[in-house]
Amino acid sequence: MPAYTNIRLWDGVSEGYSPFDSIVVEGESIVAIGRGLPGEDLAGMTVLPGLIDAHVHMVLDPSIASLTDQLMQSDSDIRDKMVRRAEAMVRHGITTARDLGGGNWLELELRDRIDAGEIIGPRLKCAGQPVTSVKGHCHFWGGEASDADEAAAVIRRQHEHGVDLIKVMATGGMQTPNSEPKDSQFDASTLAAIVAAANARGYPVAAHCHGTPGIRDAAHAGVRSIEHCSWIGADGKREPYDPEVARDIARRGIWVSPTINAGWARYPKPFAQRVRENMRGLKAQGCRLVASTDAGIPNVRHQDLARALPVFAQLAELSPVEVLRSATSECAVALGLADVTGVLREGLAADLLFVPGDPLKDLGVLQRPSLVVARGKAYAPDWRNPVVPQGKRRRSRRQKIR
Repeated sequence: MPAYTNIRLWDGVSEGYSPFDSIVVEGESIVAIGRGLPGEDLAGMTVLPGLIDAHVHMVLDPSIASLTDQLMQSDSDIRDKMVRRAEAMVRHGITTARDLGGGNWLELELRDRIDAGEIIGPRLKCAGQPVTSVKGHCHFWGGEASDADEAAAVIRRQHEHGVDLIKVMATGGMQTPNSEPKDSQFDASTLAAIVAAANARGYPVAAHCHGTPGIRDAAHAGVRSIEHCSWIGADGKREPYDPEVARDIARRGIWVSPTINAGWARYPKPFAQRVRENMRGLKAQGCRLVASTDAGIPNVRHQDLARALPVFAQLAELSPVEVLRSATSECAVALGLADVTGVLREGLAADLLFVPGDPLKDLGVLQRPSLVVARGKAYAPDWRNPVVPQGKRRRSRRQKIR
């Protein structure tokens, strides 16, 4: 029965640290939290819930910029790469993630292998093939639909493959030829019918939304989360957020998943200022934000959520504790996992991230984990050697299960 003591504990919710300094794990769960309990002495360490990334694509290789080259990969190659990505995520402190799209349900295979304990990886919630318009954004993944009936057939197909939620491309995107992020891909009534068909099967819906009209329609349709939420206007550029739409998002309890990765730190100041103004407006209207990176798109690695969180905090004007909640307890609620993970509490999953220093003051310490526990199993971190060649798997003492 693993136990850790003499630690500083942040539970995933509170403004400050817990009065307790010990945590005991049995199987996959936390069975006790208290003071002075016997266990492994981790003096100087802080423990917090394992991190959650609300938007990843496990099938995508971030080192491949060309869409053509991405699609030329064999299923066998993708499977091999996904196994390495999944392990890297855990060893960098990510214990849960939501996968929002692939073509051949390979990420569902990965999810099931992780759940069975065959390989190391985060807990995954998977959407399968996104519902999209004919030749629309990510149509190459097989989810094309010209109307509500065809969309219902796409949803039925995802159901047959065992998905956890449904993804809909409410607007165009940036990686698909002849697709414009500003343009809506479905009219309001069709989008509402798609959401209703998914909900009828018990699935929440994540909506890819860049253009402001698409954001408005997705909110009215009652999706669970709005991905990107870029507020792109008719000219193809980011425009000020729409307060009325933001109020509707907040009123309906829809989560905003802005997919901010570490690379956003390089964007020019005018862009950053527009993002800050829009984030400020969303928060003022009561919208709730979750941490997400869109991992898998070019140059956005799956294990880099900790690198993204300081950038997210800066652009969204969040305090360290606010951004940590967005990547733990609040993200768990958004993903429907509040009774499973996201908080350090007896009875919930033993998803633990141990870091040196004080993450409530310095988010940078998240990039240097000392130990990661995922569903009760302890793993040594791998942040000192973050790049794993695609063709090789590095083996070292740090990669062994502790």
